[in-house]
Amino acid sequence: MKNISFRQFSTSFSSGVKQPIFEPRITGILGRNWKPLPVPHKTIPEPKGQDLDFVNVAHSHLIHSDWAKLDLLSSGLTPFRVKHILLKIQKDHVLSHEFFKWVGVKKASLHTLETHSMILHILTRNGKFKSAESILRGIIVSGSIDLPPKLFDEILYSYRICDSSPVVFDLLFKTFAHVRKFRNASDTFCRMKDYGFLPRVESCNAYISSLLDLDRVDVTFTFYKEMQRYRISPNVYTLNMVIRAYCKSGKLDKALQVFKEMESMGCSPTVASYNTLIAGYCNKGLLSFAMKLKSLMGKNGILPDVVTFNTLINGFCKEGKVSEANKLFSEMKSINVAPNTVTYNTLINGYSQGGNADIGAKLYEEMTKNQVKADILTYNALILGLCKEGKTKKAANLVKELDKENLVPNVSTFSALIGGQCVRKNSDRAFQLYKSMVRAGYHPNEHTFGMLISTFCKNKDFDGAVQVLREMFDRLIVPDLGMLTVLCEGLHKSGKQKLVMSLCSEMEVRRLMPEGFDIAKVICPGTMNENKAFNVDL
Repeated sequence: MKNISFRQFSTSFSSGVKQPIFEPRITGILGRNWKPLPVPHKTIPEPKGQDLDFVNVAHSHLIHSDWAKLDLLSSGLTPFRVKHILLKIQKDHVLSHEFFKWVGVKKASLHTLETHSMILHILTRNGKFKSAESILRGIIVSGSIDLPPKLFDEILYSYRICDSSPVVFDLLFKTFAHVRKFRNASDTFCRMKDYGFLPRVESCNAYISSLLDLDRVDVTFTFYKEMQRYRISPNVYTLNMVIRAYCKSGKLDKALQVFKEMESMGCSPTVASYNTLIAGYCNKGLLSFAMKLKSLMGKNGILPDVVTFNTLINGFCKEGKVSEANKLFSEMKSINVAPNTVTYNTLINGYSQGGNADIGAKLYEEMTKNQVKADILTYNALILGLCKEGKTKKAANLVKELDKENLVPNVSTFSALIGGQCVRKNSDRAFQLYKSMVRAGYHPNEHTFGMLISTFCKNKDFDGAVQVLREMFDRLIVPDLGMLTVLCEGLHKSGKQKLVMSLCSEMEVRRLMPEGFDIAKVICPGTMNENKAFNVDL
């Protein structure tokens, strides 16, 4: 693959389409081919006549904090006069900000991109970054498509006249990252480089963090390479996020390589570094490697925290190795790492999935005793365990407790309760719960529909199963191949061949026919010719 620049990776995040924008850019090693452009100097006309008199009088009122007299002059304000007043008082950032806000209250239309740029220069030069970012956010959310490049130009051309600092461009880049305007952030980064400005590593981190929140690991890697090319030294937070990005993309070898190189880059791995890598191995089911990393933590004098244990416990529970997860649970308590809600929820769910509701209940009692707050996930795990064992009355009692705890049943709660009734083969009761679920505004998934149809078929209530199947049609959910085959075979044996054909026809029309379904294999050999004719008609 050819080397292409970061700007070539700029994408239209607003549309969600990952389409590269190709432009020739600076390439090569910093210091050899990187030749920044000179910062342009923009001169502005000096005020004369009435404009000059107005600016001088307003300036006098401002330095004497005589806002009452200034109010009397407000009707005579123009963008030109506002600009020159700001230039005259720019050494006093407090007064400049107060005047800027006062103008906005009197007549917001007097503020132009030029006056906005000036106040940004004044505030950032004096380290008032929060105030400056607040103003920037206000500009950005105005929604004008062509505003970001114009804003950069205005800041650039007013840079010298305001005796500004490179931090103003850093702030622009970081603010675009914070508000997730990634296209604008990447363009700002590229234009900054054109003029010899580079963002601080903290701003780069803000950009990478926002990218990872939206799973844009592709842009993350490209941007990290740009940081390296322009010698923006990463810190431990940068490297932790790069490790996280490699783990997200399943490239654990690359993640481990960055982890091993941290020391040589002047950064010591933190507990977050280990936790990120451990999570990557756990997600891949590589639990032995994850445990080796935990041991390495201890050797390097870093104590595992609750996140370390929660990650490992979850990894073992996902693999059905609840006894190993329980050993970790005992270990964390022995070294005084207090289990939290996530710890208990993970273990309770692990035991419930394994059909051991009693241990789940004991963990809940321990949780309550230790004053660890239970949430809806706790109750869902307990309800699931009871329902898997067919203990639907106990599960129903737990549901009643939700209201006392100010918790609301969610889709998982209903799914567990439906599953419990299906275990007891109470298909009608399960379907009533399904209707309650829909009335509550929740959307059943394929698993819920599968449980319902399977239970109706086991009870030889094929009409009930068809009713569920039609519910799937209404939600444009493709039925499972095996589930549909069982239902159609049951209908055929009940003498309802026409209904089978009608359902298949409807699935074909709605494009909901599961891949691999063959009606000829469902019908008895004696009716094969009829079925072939039917297939042709379809």
